[in-house]
Amino acid sequence: MAFDKNSFHKLLHFCVEKSVSDVHLREGEIPYLRIKGGLKKISSEVLTPEDMKFFCQLMFDNEGVMAGYNTLKEYDCSYQFGNLCRIRVSFLRFQKKTALILRLISMSIPTLEKLNLPVAIKKMTNIRRGLILVTGVTGSGKSSTMAAMLEEINMTRDEHILTIEDPVEFLFTSKNCRITQREVGDDTHSFQLALRGALRQDPDIIVIGELRDAETIQIAIKAAETGHLVFGTVHTTNAQSTINRVISMFPPEEQNNVKLRLADCLAGTISQRLLPTLDGKGRVCAQEIMINTLGVKDAISGKEPLSSMYLSIELGKRDKVSQSFDQHLTELYLNKKISFEIAMDAASSPSNFERNLEFGSKGNSSDSSSSKPKTESENNSDKPPGATEIALSLEVRKKA
Repeated sequence: MAFDKNSFHKLLHFCVEKSVSDVHLREGEIPYLRIKGGLKKISSEVLTPEDMKFFCQLMFDNEGVMAGYNTLKEYDCSYQFGNLCRIRVSFLRFQKKTALILRLISMSIPTLEKLNLPVAIKKMTNIRRGLILVTGVTGSGKSSTMAAMLEEINMTRDEHILTIEDPVEFLFTSKNCRITQREVGDDTHSFQLALRGALRQDPDIIVIGELRDAETIQIAIKAAETGHLVFGTVHTTNAQSTINRVISMFPPEEQNNVKLRLADCLAGTISQRLLPTLDGKGRVCAQEIMINTLGVKDAISGKEPLSSMYLSIELGKRDKVSQSFDQHLTELYLNKKISFEIAMDAASSPSNFERNLEFGSKGNSSDSSSSKPKTESENNSDKPPGATEIALSLEVRKKA
């Protein structure tokens, strides 16, 4: 056998030291690690069926599950590696082989300051009721952002936070708040049962690991409507796709009613993507932050086109309560956090991103039409590489 407990733990030690986010263990292949967004293979022997079963025995810690290992198709659980990290374990079968995908989760709770999150997110932690959705693709840092928000609440409010997770990821220590963390499988049979019970367990804040279906969303909306603050995650890329995804989970005859309820109870959304930094040594989080203003409410309810919410999002930048992806990309690029090519590739609208570079973001209080114009040399001296070319291309279009 290529791996024993010691060699497996050495691998995990290495992963923690190198800030590995995921480990891919697949039968018949060597292990791969996800570092800074990319998958890298390591020097190792090919994993055998015996290796894979050994890993499962070590991390599942469930005799009943292991008794049916030969017919097990998929299984999720968590594994704690000493005081170094927690691991979210996902077992699956593919093409008559087995695989384990391990997501490494730090034992330390991230803070808003450590993650360098915008002021708008700190302001969202002051919301007392409603539904807050954190969205993004797998591996975009949703769990870290939500954990940082909950830790801020834990330090500044005196309330009861009840989480329902599959599995539990970050382990919180109660500070000013009382925190109850429940894991699907160990502490409850399902999200739905735990959510129904949650409303009778005196929570102020309910955290749902993922809004997976219409029933879960229905209960989350009900909890928000009855005065609770509800956090949840959705695998969508921006505010508009999040609204569409939530509404589309319901039958057509119920969708108009869901739009109206969502327009009333949705407090805001945070959508994010992780992008490689300019120096290539890490990743930075680009975020779209939406607060449910009157304009956004009209867009969700159907009184205005759903896309019209972006005007409200961009105007909120002035008061640091919201921002569009393109506004944040402009900020990250001008601060030399990301390259021009990465910003353009990630932009929701490359033309809007270019316009922001030349004329400033909508809603930015530092923009003023009456300010003294800079000379061309002054403009070019403090712009990152690529900005001059964009300015020139815009000049050509204006003359044309």
